[in-house]
Amino acid sequence: MNAPVEAKDWDIKLTVGYASDRGLKRQLNEDSLIAVEPIFAVADGMGGHEAGEIASGICVRTLGESSIIGTHAPRFSAADLEELLQSADEHIRAETGGRAGTTLSGVVFVEESGMPYWLFFNVGDSRTYRLSQGRFGQISVDHSEVQELVDRGHITQEQAAGHPRRHVITRALGTGDDSEADYWLMPVEMGDRILICSDGLSTELSEEQIYAVLSSVANPQQAADELVQETLRHGARDNVTVIVVDAHGVDGDDLQTTAPRLLDPEAERS
Repeated sequence: MNAPVEAKDWDIKLTVGYASDRGLKRQLNEDSLIAVEPIFAVADGMGGHEAGEIASGICVRTLGESSIIGTHAPRFSAADLEELLQSADEHIRAETGGRAGTTLSGVVFVEESGMPYWLFFNVGDSRTYRLSQGRFGQISVDHSEVQELVDRGHITQEQAAGHPRRHVITRALGTGDDSEADYWLMPVEMGDRILICSDGLSTELSEEQIYAVLSSVANPQQAADELVQETLRHGARDNVTVIVVDAHGVDGDDLQTTAPRLLDPEAERS
């Protein structure tokens, strides 16, 4: 049996970039974000008349008031995170009377079984992607009517991109009957790059276009800026917010871990 791995053997430096824009069609930016280690998340408010901005703001402030803020790789479970999101849901409902809500997607950098892990979470149709060892894909699963049609085999993923009800979500914090988040726990791998975004990015740019930027722009802040600018060039019909998080060894080299690989994302989704 292998001996436990000490923290000094996998100490990690996270570098982060983020950007947000109201877009070319909206008067207000109802997106909010938090990018303070170990929590990185984007909330996309909805409700109109500034209510969406209130909901997303309450959500990220609740995350920012967590006791783990400023902690490097805390021991923090999905159950702990669930309590935090329930608190955000309650605060939004109390403040807005259930008339406004927000999506939420992101990741917490945690320690699990003595090793570094990403604890991903998602409610609604904001998204989290991962670029890892040349593989790129969406980790989160949209909570939307269109995604349910895809899951049932009624339409293809390509048809979903232009479906007239693609913005109708089935889960949100602060409003509706279902505010339950999904969670995924995955080991940190060498040179991981995480992208978190509101649907203002994913509805304007294809995964191929997103990958092209993430794989070619090394600096995370420049990558975040370029993704927003590319969205504006494509019309930016909605608010757009992105966070890019890179994981490296403390000496700047890419990280290599021996963390056990969990099941593939499809099997892990709850």
